[in-house]
Amino acid sequence: MQLEIKDLEAYYGAIIALRGVTLRVPNGSIVSLIGANGAGKSTLLGCVSGNPKPGGGQIWIDGKDTTGLPPYEIARMGVAHVPEGRRIFPRLTVLENLQLGAALAPAGNFKKNLDEVAEIFPRLRERLQQRGGTLSGGEQQMLAIGRALMGEPKLLLLDEPSLGIAPILVQQIFAAIAAINQSRGITVFLVEQNAAQALRLSQYGYVLVNGKVEVEG
Repeated sequence: MQLEIKDLEAYYGAIIALRGVTLRVPNGSIVSLIGANGAGKSTLLGCVSGNPKPGGGQIWIDGKDTTGLPPYEIARMGVAHVPEGRRIFPRLTVLENLQLGAALAPAGNFKKNLDEVAEIFPRLRERLQQRGGTLSGGEQQMLAIGRALMGEPKLLLLDEPSLGIAPILVQQIFAAIAAINQSRGITVFLVEQNAAQALRLSQYGYVLVNGKVEVEG
């Protein structure tokens, strides 16, 4: 699945969050968006997945103009958003979180998808009956990504997957992202502050500064 953004603008009241952002994420690729806190990275991912709505510009997913569509319509197209801070359901078990992620996939594919997620993140298989809120930060990130994969996405939006995670688990999560892209052919748009890790993983990268793309390559 391919993502194209042209002249995207976003506002929070009178505050300009994005200023004419143009970028492209080719089908089957991993593309990174890096930048400091407050640069507008999370806002950009939110615009792609439907919240907030852009204040200007256009977004195309596989050639379809999705600018301003509600999140549920974008999700049905095969776009999965793993937000910053993970946002799992802490009172539900790991299995229940994964079941919620599978809502958009055919019911008959549940076991296959669960096995694939468990192969990528073996720790989740060991903790299926454990409440999500009792997992470590790294395990919760694995669960958040696994939950997204259960819906059989074609485009995976990842917002700061390494944030607040022990270094040894960061390596595992970046290795898993590479495996997801290579084995399942899922297009990955990765937002990160960890520039070295993100660019090592990606085929292309953009640097966002104060809501504008300043460098790409």
